[in-house]
Amino acid sequence: MNKQELISYTAEKTGFSKKDTEITLNAALETIAKALEENEKVQLVGFGSFEVKERAARIGRNPKTKEAIEIPASKAPTFKPSKALKESLLK
Repeated sequence: MNKQELISYTAEKTGFSKKDTEITLNAALETIAKALEENEKVQLVGFGSFEVKERAARIGRNPKTKEAIEIPASKAPTFKPSKALKESLLK
C-alpha cells in the first residue's frame, strides 16, 4: 500500500474528504519526523513506537578492494511494533 492508497482507504473509512485526510496524514508524519529529529520517542499505543538509535563509528571493508574503511557514527530511525500489532499479524 502506498501513500495515496492509504489516503483513499482512510478517507473511505472515516468519511472525510481525500484532501482533508491527506492534510491530516501529512501533519501526523511531519510531527513524528520532528519529534525524532529532537531525539524524542513517539509511542502509539496498540501500534508501536518510533525512536532514534545511534550507531557507533566502526571499521568496515570495501567489498571490491577488501580495503578497510572507516564508517562514521550515524543515527537511524527505528520502529518497534506493539504486542497487539504483532499478535494481529499472527491471525
